[in-house]
Amino acid sequence: MRGLPGRCGLLACSFRQLLVHLNPRITIRSAEVGDVDAIVRLSAQLGYPVAATDVADRLEAATASEGHAVLVAEAAGDVAGWIHVHDSLLIQTPPGAELGGIVVDEGNRGAGIGRALLTAAEEWARSRGHRTMRIRSRTTRHDAHRFYTNAGYDETKTSLVFEKRLG
Repeated sequence: MRGLPGRCGLLACSFRQLLVHLNPRITIRSAEVGDVDAIVRLSAQLGYPVAATDVADRLEAATASEGHAVLVAEAAGDVAGWIHVHDSLLIQTPPGAELGGIVVDEGNRGAGIGRALLTAAEEWARSRGHRTMRIRSRTTRHDAHRFYTNAGYDETKTSLVFEKRLG
């Protein structure tokens, strides 16, 4: 994997200790089992309550797959945010990367953590040869929409999501 331009090859081949120093107080690295409780806490802040055992299982599966990256942001020694990005292969559109989720701690929003996480996810996508990154966002998350627009993303469509329980 190649490094970030002008950043001395900070993207390691294993993507294990990813460090992005957009803000010297923020460290971005690959998520680990010890981050599960923080991921659970942050997910609940965004309205997605989830059991620690489920997060641990999903984190293990995602980190075992080359097509996924789960990163955390540390600020002052604490996990202050996480992001999940993955390969997206659909028959009808060119391959790209898709954001699976991003959460920044309520008390740390506006401090550059979300931007650092998104930049790291974009670098991961570029390192995999992707030319496009797609983000889906609930229509009621207006602050998130402004954040994505400010980060250079264009709104391309509005859609509905349908779900059916299968058992």
